[in-house]
Amino acid sequence: MERKKSILAVNTGSSSIKFALYETGTDEVLALSGSLTRIGSAEARFTVQAGHGGTLLDECAAFRDHDAACERVFSWILSNGTGRPDAIGHRMVHGGQRHGAPEAVTPALMASMEEISAYAPEHLPQALKAVSHAGSLMPGVLQVACFDTAFHRSMPPVARLYPLPETVRKEGVERYGFHGLSYEYLQSELERQEGPAAVRGRMILAHLGHGASMAALQDGRSVETTMGFSPAGGLVMSTRTGDLDPGVILFLLQQDRLSSGEIKEMVNRHSGLLGVSGTSDDMRDLLAAEASDCRARQAVELFCYQARKSMGALAAVLGGLDMLVFTGGIGEHSAVVRSRICSGLEFLGIELDDAKNGANQPVISKEAGRVSVRVMKTNEELTIVRQTRRILDRMNVKR
Repeated sequence: MERKKSILAVNTGSSSIKFALYETGTDEVLALSGSLTRIGSAEARFTVQAGHGGTLLDECAAFRDHDAACERVFSWILSNGTGRPDAIGHRMVHGGQRHGAPEAVTPALMASMEEISAYAPEHLPQALKAVSHAGSLMPGVLQVACFDTAFHRSMPPVARLYPLPETVRKEGVERYGFHGLSYEYLQSELERQEGPAAVRGRMILAHLGHGASMAALQDGRSVETTMGFSPAGGLVMSTRTGDLDPGVILFLLQQDRLSSGEIKEMVNRHSGLLGVSGTSDDMRDLLAAEASDCRARQAVELFCYQARKSMGALAAVLGGLDMLVFTGGIGEHSAVVRSRICSGLEFLGIELDDAKNGANQPVISKEAGRVSVRVMKTNEELTIVRQTRRILDRMNVKR
């Protein structure tokens, strides 16, 4: 009998590290999962849960940067996990034009990723630090880079094209799309539950959380998505602007209102729902306050309006719609937001069953509706584990 393989999935964000350790054989069994959040803050929190749900660790401590956070996370896993994992998979938010499939980490890959780190300065440098720390603490363990952009490499050239001079486009400036690991999981889960026919046809996947995007799939292939060159584009998000007229940025620079660094902070950390409401980036807070706070109400309205508008645009690209899937923290848990987004889209065949939607049931559309509307929990870490397992198995076969 083949020995089960232990695979660690690492998802490094701009101010957090999430991880999950799985034992993989004929299936995948979660051993433990955790996160270290608010890196750089005195209120950083490190929590770990066992696969069955019990709490293994819950501590508050200050971690000045990702180096200190990585040291703590990987040291704890080595001391308290199942020993050295057989492989480690890392979410790489951006793969640029060169990387369209998961790859084993090599010095050449690391050098390539360093070259494009400016494509995603909020994410790639931190992820590369995680790779380096894991390599120093666990030398010899296979590490795999899993690219969030890879899922969208099937988009046609016209969907990737920016109307910029060729000299700029040759620098790799094009529309890439993100949340690919989430979308791959949803697609595979639909196929697992209902068979290959479930992913045929015209589908919109809506990942609505702290970061938000949508993707249009035709017969299981991404043909369009709302995010572009960076994860800051597309829909309005918790703290990110989403799409923004470039003239706004030029105005702020030309008037010496803000430096480029200050604009980066504004676009990524101080805009979106937080910027409009002035109080919170959390949809739950805004929904609770909207009756008495006009700015909270405005933020919610903007989020739902933009999501509804994008859904219509993606349906136009697809030439109609057969299935809509909501996921992410907001998409999965907020019946109110789902209802407001879908209101007015009956002409596309989207009709929600209010009772099913209010109960967060897996299928929330009316039985007679032309479009199947679903709610699904995503699992980016499990996608990372599966991609890493394929690379690990391939390398073992070659040996």
